[in-house]
Amino acid sequence: MKIKKGDNVLIIAGKDKGKKAPVIKVFPKNKSILVEGVNLVKKHRKPKKSGEKGEIIILPRPFSVSRVMLVCPRCSKPARVGIKIEGNKKNRFCKKCQTSI
Repeated sequence: MKIKKGDNVLIIAGKDKGKKAPVIKVFPKNKSILVEGVNLVKKHRKPKKSGEKGEIIILPRPFSVSRVMLVCPRCSKPARVGIKIEGNKKNRFCKKCQTSI
């Protein structure tokens, strides 16, 4: 996967289209990510003890990586990501400005 934890991404599809936010967690097995303040879902929680009230909690849910684009830190535009192999290392680079990410 070309997107990692801490990357700034732009949402390109769905109800939060157009928002920019950092990635909190990456799930490579499912090819999904968790982004801060995006794809928020209301969860209704039952009371656990007697006398306690039920509550509604707002949680971010993971969604597919295909719905986001990485925002280049240098040109600060959404861009596709390429990979260059230099020696034994893989380096990500912005396909717009050709700089390493």
